[in-house]
Amino acid sequence: MSFAKLNSNLVRIGAASAALLAPVVAFAQEAAPAAAEAVAAAAPAMTVDKGDTTWMLVSALLVLLMTIPGLGLFYGGLVRAKNMLSVLMQVTTIAAMAMILWVIYGYSLAFTNGGSLNSFVGGFSKMFLAGVDVSTMAESFSKGVAIPELAFVCFQMTFAAITPGLIVGAFAERVKFSAVILFSALWLTFVYFPIAHMVWFWGGPSAYADPTGMIFGFGAIDFAGGTVVHINAGVAGLIGAIMVGKRTGYGKDMMAPHSMTMTLIGAGLLWVGWFGFNAGSNLEANGYAALAMINTFLATAAAILSWALVETFSRGKASMLGAVSGAIAGLVVITPAAGFAGPMGAIVMGLVVSPVCYFFCSTVKNKFGYDDTADVFGIHGVGGIMGAILVGVFVNPALGGAGIVDYSTADFAAGYAGTATQVFAQLKGVVVTVLWCGIVSIILFKIVDMIVGLRVPVEAEREGLDLASHGEAAYHN
Repeated sequence: MSFAKLNSNLVRIGAASAALLAPVVAFAQEAAPAAAEAVAAAAPAMTVDKGDTTWMLVSALLVLLMTIPGLGLFYGGLVRAKNMLSVLMQVTTIAAMAMILWVIYGYSLAFTNGGSLNSFVGGFSKMFLAGVDVSTMAESFSKGVAIPELAFVCFQMTFAAITPGLIVGAFAERVKFSAVILFSALWLTFVYFPIAHMVWFWGGPSAYADPTGMIFGFGAIDFAGGTVVHINAGVAGLIGAIMVGKRTGYGKDMMAPHSMTMTLIGAGLLWVGWFGFNAGSNLEANGYAALAMINTFLATAAAILSWALVETFSRGKASMLGAVSGAIAGLVVITPAAGFAGPMGAIVMGLVVSPVCYFFCSTVKNKFGYDDTADVFGIHGVGGIMGAILVGVFVNPALGGAGIVDYSTADFAAGYAGTATQVFAQLKGVVVTVLWCGIVSIILFKIVDMIVGLRVPVEAEREGLDLASHGEAAYHN
C-alpha cells in the first residue's frame, strides 16, 4: 500500500471518529433474503469439539482471574495504603459494567458487519445478543471447526472487562470514582469496540473473502490483543495521566508502593491468567494453543531476567518492583505474537522489551514530568507497540515462526511475504490504533471533565480515596 493510500485511510479514520461521536449513526444493514439464503447454502456444516469448548470456557475464567483479583492486587500494591481499596473498587466495577455493555451492544459492534462503516465498526444486528443462543456457533481458525457462540461471547467479554481496568493505573490516587466509570463506559463504546472490530473482524476460514475490519485488511496480525488491549490502554493511560494531572506532592512526598507482596501476588495471578488470554485466543485446543502457551512462559521469563540485569547495571541492585515490571512487559510484548513467533523468537522479544520499557518508565517519564502512577504507558503502551511490530519479524518461518496462513488455499498453507511487507502492515495497524485511541480519548476525557470533573479535591486526595470516595479502609491499626 502506498503512503498516499495510507494518508487516505487516516483521513477516513478522522471522518469515522466524528461519525462515531454523533448521536445517531446507522451501523446495521440488513442483507436481502435471497443473499442470506445463498450464504447459508454455501456455508459448510460446523463441527464442535468438546475439548475446544472446554478450553475456551476455562480460558474465559482465566482472563477473569487476571482482572479480579489479579489486576486489582497488582495495582493496589503499587499505590499508597490509603488508596488500596479505591483501586480494587475501580477495577471491579469497571469489569462488571463492561460485561453488561458487552452483551447489550459491545459484542455486536465488535463482531458483526457494519455495512458502509464496516472498516471501522460493526452494526447492531446482535444487540442484546439477538440471534445468539445455545445452537449458534463461532468458527475457529480451522474451516468448519467451531465453538458455541456463547463461549466466544464470554471469552471476548473478559477482554473487554480487563482493558479499561488497565487504564486506571495511570492516574490512580487522584481521580474521581464517577469519572472513572463514566470514562470507561464511553471509552469502551468509542475506542475499544471499534478497534476490536478493526483488528479481529473477518468472515472466518469459510468466508475469508468477506469484508473485514480495516487493520485486519492491512494484513496486520494480532494474536491476542497487542493493539486492541495494550496499545489502546497504554495510550489512553498516558493521555489520562497528563489531563488529570500529577498527584498532590508528586516529586516531593514519599509515594512508594505500600505492598510489594500484594503486587507480586497480583503479578502471579496475571501471569497464570494470561495463559487463557494468549493460548485461549487460538479458539482451539491444538498445537497453536500449545505454542502460545510456551511463548507466554518464555517471553515472560526472559523479560524478568532482562529487567533485573538492566537494574543491576543502572542502579546496582535488582528490585522486586523491577522483576514484576519485567514480567508484565514480557507478557505484553508476546501477546500479539503468542501463536505466531517460535519459542526462541519469544525469548528474544522478552529480552529486548525490558530495557526499552525500563527506559520509558524511568528516563522518559522523568524527562517529560508526567505522573503515570503504575507505568501503564511505559509498559503496556511501549511493550504493546514493540510486540505489534516485532511479531512482523518473528512470525517468519525462517526464524522459527508459524508463518502467515493463506486461507484462500485448500490446505491453508502458511507463508511469509517478507519482513518489510509484514512489518509495514504492522506499523499501519499501530498508527491507526494510536491515532484513533489518542484522538477519541482526549475528546472523552474533556467530556467527562465537563460533566463530573476528573479529579477529587486536594483534601480528599490527602485523606486517601478509600475513605473519601468509599467510606472504608483497607487496613486497620
